[in-house]
Amino acid sequence: MKVGNQRTRRILIGIAALVVVLGRVEAQPVQAAGRVHGMAVRSSFGPTVENKGRPPVPAPEGMVWIPGGEFSMGAADPLGSDANAVGMNATTDSRPIHRVYVDSFFMDKTEVTNRQFAQFVKATGYVTVAERAPLAEDFPGAPPEALVAGSLVFSSPAEPVPLDNALRWWSYVKGANWRHPSGPKSSIAGKDSFPVVHVAYEDARAFAKWAGKRLPTEAEWEFAARGGLAGKAYPWGNDFRLQGKYLANTHQGHFPDHDSAADRRGGTGPVAQYPANGYGLYDMAGNVWEWTSDWYRADYYAELASAGQVARNPHGPAASLDPAEPNQPKRVHRGGSFLCTPQYCSRYMVGTRGKGEVSTGTNHLGFRLVKSGR
Repeated sequence: MKVGNQRTRRILIGIAALVVVLGRVEAQPVQAAGRVHGMAVRSSFGPTVENKGRPPVPAPEGMVWIPGGEFSMGAADPLGSDANAVGMNATTDSRPIHRVYVDSFFMDKTEVTNRQFAQFVKATGYVTVAERAPLAEDFPGAPPEALVAGSLVFSSPAEPVPLDNALRWWSYVKGANWRHPSGPKSSIAGKDSFPVVHVAYEDARAFAKWAGKRLPTEAEWEFAARGGLAGKAYPWGNDFRLQGKYLANTHQGHFPDHDSAADRRGGTGPVAQYPANGYGLYDMAGNVWEWTSDWYRADYYAELASAGQVARNPHGPAASLDPAEPNQPKRVHRGGSFLCTPQYCSRYMVGTRGKGEVSTGTNHLGFRLVKSGR
């Protein structure tokens, strides 16, 4: 097998939007009910209790103050169009809902953009993982000509296809990287305000160090994404659209062969094109996935809930374990992307989780950063 296919098969299991279903979701105890995107919802959320302290200093440029506090973390349990084998029934790792406390912090208003990443590369000479040729020792037996730099790219099939094999719409493309998101003939010219993509975890960490910031923990990310709301399905509430208007860049039409772009976007779009949430954060659902600092474990929420107390500033498990691919270290992704749809991926919902192999970037994965508020 060529290295491209090796990498693709290894990566696909880790892409949050393409999760293998391990079993049907068990519903949480019912404490509240409502409707989400035309779906019945059952949940066990408590109130969000924000800290009262004021920011110690003015917010750094491009960042907003997140007060921190105590909240219920995890995914609601929708019943309806998202409750399918590749939608909310694949999000058992986002349950049980449990109480968490996080300290205050500052967070980037938007995902890191191409313009910002280009400034970093110009200042440091940094070369991303996708721009480096794979090492022969990582792919024993691969022919030398197959060890080429590249990354994973989504491409719409020409016609409807079964959803049983993600290789129908994902491929490893030689020369794909942050400068060339769809391959060597593509460009980010005129896309300074688009989120940078094809960034592996170490790329995001390198940028964070240069910027004097850090990646958010998963708990920080979710507290911020909720914008002060408790138990809502989206960063803005329970209605996917308001007055007929889309509030995030997601997939409409038939997945994966046709995106109608009813939300005005086909593929990634510029940051901050939709309304901000209650904390002034843009694109906390859709557009591109975002790295967090936590290792991924499918059973981590159950571990926190079993402690029977509020988890204070959790930083994730000590090591990664994905039952679907136990030998690949993965970090948590959050927020969903332009590919999320009830037909295949419901993870634009604010409490849901994604996961990604740490050395891998794709054309629907970026990041944003935080800074401690103390």
